[in-house]
Amino acid sequence: MEVKIEKWVEIIRESEVSKSIKLYNPAALDFKSEHRLKSIEFSEEYTRIEFIYRSSTLYINGGWIQMDPNAFIRPVGSSMKYRLIKTEGIPLAPSKHYFRSKGEYHTYTLIFPALPGNTKQIDVIEREATGTYFNFYNVDYSTWMKIPHPMDVQRSTN
Repeated sequence: MEVKIEKWVEIIRESEVSKSIKLYNPAALDFKSEHRLKSIEFSEEYTRIEFIYRSSTLYINGGWIQMDPNAFIRPVGSSMKYRLIKTEGIPLAPSKHYFRSKGEYHTYTLIFPALPGNTKQIDVIEREATGTYFNFYNVDYSTWMKIPHPMDVQRSTN
């Protein structure tokens, strides 16, 4: 009895890995600031912005935070809005993240579509309205560093 074995040819394709650039904000090291941009990562697929927030000292437990689902970024001087795709570490309104104590540090990330390559300054807008929204205008990252933020450096493998 003859057995016919079909031989498959494996083709290895190298997929292009999207290169990203991550810039670190030197002002993020200012621990006196309650809310600051830590870094921005740019790729062909997304713009990823990391924040550091310190909970309020006005409330016994530090209060709460949330992100408006309609948040966006836009290049300075443009009317083009790039809408929020995803959050990490902060819930979308109406859900809330409640702090346990005053002065508690919390990091979170907002992910948006990719920006045009020639963009040098952006506005990060939670909501353009009266109130206490997380808005950052004229964010100029042209002087930011490629050196990692100390919070991103692993100190020990224990």
